[in-house]
Amino acid sequence: MARPNLIILSVEDPLASVAFYRGILGKEPRFEVPTYSSFEIDGGWTLGLLSTKSTSALPPGEGNRMEIGFMVENEAVIRALLDDWQAKGVTIAEELTVRDFGPTFVASDPDGHRLRVCLKDE
Repeated sequence: MARPNLIILSVEDPLASVAFYRGILGKEPRFEVPTYSSFEIDGGWTLGLLSTKSTSALPPGEGNRMEIGFMVENEAVIRALLDDWQAKGVTIAEELTVRDFGPTFVASDPDGHRLRVCLKDE
């Protein structure tokens, strides 16, 4: 049986998006062509960045209605990532706050995709 293992984001400027994710993930893309790049991420997942100018069919609609979650061990790691990302110039869409599920903040990539940092589910 197939299991999900790929997240694909539509991006306006592939070079800017690769630079952004290279900075926050701390690694190089494992695959890169002008209209698509991908990064290997933990847990057997891949993050794909597909140019909106690609000849591939893009999903209908507009806007960024999803989030990529970075689930970490504790609040100290959340605060460290927030400090690191702010130092790198990452846009913070939602400052550090405490929700029913614990401490969290949300950043945005160059295309406005939401990146949530929160605690691992226990």
